[in-house]
Amino acid sequence: MGLTLSQKIIRDHLLTGDMIPGQEIGIRIDQTLTQDSTGTMAYLQFEALGLDRVQTELSVAYVDHNMLQASFESADDHLYLQSVAARYGIRFSRPGNGICHQVHYERFAIPGKTLLGSDSHTPTAGGLGMLAIGAGGLDVAVAMGGGAYYTAMPRMVRVRLEGRLRGWASAKDIILEVLRRLTVKGGVGKIIEYSGPGLAHLSIPERATITNMGAELGATTSIFPSDEVTRDFMAAQGRGGDWVRLAADPDAVYDEEYVIQLDEVEPLVAWPHSPDSVHTVAETARRRIRVDQVTIGSCTNSSLADMMKVAAMLRGRTIAPHVSLVIGPGSKQVLNMIARNGALADMIAAGARILEAGCGPCIGMGQAPPTNGVSVRTINRNFQGRSGTASASVYLVSPETAVATALMGYLADPAELDMEVPVAEQPGTYQLNDNMIILPPEDGSGVEILRGPNIKPLPPREPLTDPLAGEVLIKLGDNITTDHIMPSNASLLPYRSNVPHLANYCLTPCDPEFPARAREKGGGIIVAGQNYGQGSSREHAALAPVELGVRAVVAQGFARIHQANLINNGILPLTLVNAADYEDIEQGDALVLEDSRGQVRRAVDGGKLVLRNLTRGRTCLCRLEISPRQRDMLLAGGLLADLAQSRR
Repeated sequence: MGLTLSQKIIRDHLLTGDMIPGQEIGIRIDQTLTQDSTGTMAYLQFEALGLDRVQTELSVAYVDHNMLQASFESADDHLYLQSVAARYGIRFSRPGNGICHQVHYERFAIPGKTLLGSDSHTPTAGGLGMLAIGAGGLDVAVAMGGGAYYTAMPRMVRVRLEGRLRGWASAKDIILEVLRRLTVKGGVGKIIEYSGPGLAHLSIPERATITNMGAELGATTSIFPSDEVTRDFMAAQGRGGDWVRLAADPDAVYDEEYVIQLDEVEPLVAWPHSPDSVHTVAETARRRIRVDQVTIGSCTNSSLADMMKVAAMLRGRTIAPHVSLVIGPGSKQVLNMIARNGALADMIAAGARILEAGCGPCIGMGQAPPTNGVSVRTINRNFQGRSGTASASVYLVSPETAVATALMGYLADPAELDMEVPVAEQPGTYQLNDNMIILPPEDGSGVEILRGPNIKPLPPREPLTDPLAGEVLIKLGDNITTDHIMPSNASLLPYRSNVPHLANYCLTPCDPEFPARAREKGGGIIVAGQNYGQGSSREHAALAPVELGVRAVVAQGFARIHQANLINNGILPLTLVNAADYEDIEQGDALVLEDSRGQVRRAVDGGKLVLRNLTRGRTCLCRLEISPRQRDMLLAGGLLADLAQSRR
């Protein structure tokens, strides 16, 4: 029996475990990336490991999330990141060099290698045949130190692409079609592999758009084969020597398979407030939804090809008078090239506002829509409030649909425009200039690490208490995102290295009184529905609850990265065995896990944990899906506490 592409890469990097779906494996990590929102905490954790140098083949620290520097906090964090990168042997991508995922696939991604990033959209590099996985900052810190990355061996899903896109359909519409079929929970515990004759007609930027939004499926990662298209792109980036051919074996076996006829794909749009709320643009356009704002960019759709299509559609035209159009190129390379070839001038002449190469509106860093406003965006997530305006409605579309909308003033079908479909030819050579990437010195031992006053120590961890008891501090529904748990808007992102301050805003989008109640009660337990913790990899969504004394989360189901982050930080992620038990728990109930340490030990062997509801005189059974390694971490109070114990 042959192997899938992902299985081949995992086999070549396997350090511990067997490639049996659901069983824990440990793999060697070749490259890491961080960004400034999650990276500051990741490097504080790396420092806590007490190592002298990173052990990876390549590690890059990017600054792309908060470049506004409206006050000293972000500027101080950037200095910390630059100095810690020099100290430990990490390349530093300066503010303005671009979004980490765009820059990484342009300049560093290598087919067949492994990449671990402290950002959930790290799988973008899978567009080049790289096994790229998003994780919490602590997992990335351990990988930088030469440790294995541990995860449950994923199941394999093949999406076969037949035919060729036609008309106004684009790569964004392909991944929206996958989301329509699989939903935001459909990829949990799985790797999505793309194959089929349709690949020959998809460029690397188009493939990267698809793997980028694989994160919205909840998938471990998504990946394309490395073929002639990959070779030509890497050669144009001056990296042809890194190319290797990679593909699944012809007789590889997959757990699930889907077929998409590309010539049947039409422009699609994800309605508020979920990326899988997918409808056709044609049916949506008939509603004549008035639009206040259009944003084009983010790590999903900010490539040179995207920008060239946008410029061609805007050339000689003017946006609707009531629409604010903002465009953010994904990297300095893209910005330089559109500045030289005149595309940037076409955008500006049409009335577009140009942002620097960074994340910007995608994460709520500026360009918040008006009250009750409608924003049409080419980004990857439209969770309620993520834009910076709680009452706004955000729709996700392709760049082509976004331009049509900006011109017409309502969410429009590009087929309504009197113009030909733009075609962006891939350049034979990209403009190469890495002068905004600072290389570390050969010996960084003498580098002073700069720490501003906003950088606070990591929250202390305590061993698992026995028994574990607490009040239900809040009861939540399904699909609670990390944006709900720990908002990361323009006012809070500067405090990414100050967990005590951030904790004051934990879960406030769901209940403004939650932090005060958690402090008053001395901590407690969170109860939630399905897919708790979907979205970003931000570890702060686990660190802030630690700061507030949260000891366990009882849910019907968890998102992969957040579940790992909870365990890494000593919080029990308890999954209800019977969904009906969720209805029997209410906020204010007193819960107790008796013999908690013994029950956690037995959970490794499949033992169910018995959780007693003292208020209602009932019990419920829970699963704790952990490995022996994670058991020891939870008993110690988290990964750092466990590592400290092992050194004694």
